[in-house]
Amino acid sequence: MSAFSKRLKEARCEAGLSQERLGVLAGIDEMSASARMNQYERGKHEPDFSMVGRIARALNMPTSYFYAEDDDEARLLQWFYRLSADERAELMQRVEKPLFSSPS
Repeated sequence: MSAFSKRLKEARCEAGLSQERLGVLAGIDEMSASARMNQYERGKHEPDFSMVGRIARALNMPTSYFYAEDDDEARLLQWFYRLSADERAELMQRVEKPLFSSPS
């Protein structure tokens, strides 16, 4: 199973959506939405980047989440994406300070 297929199924299940509903929210025709999402989740086909973007928006996820091979990295991407602009700025300051301060 590809990283994309794994992440797609995890995100869809976390959102409590059926394959059909997610497909429709991503702009796929209702008649083929379930079948296409099933093919994506099984790794039979992989959507183009534009479709991944639409799926990501429907799931409130960053597009990069779907390509993260490491589970911890995927979770960080998900959490960071859902922070407000102020929360992101605060987090960035907290992380950058110790990483890039010169030793005394």
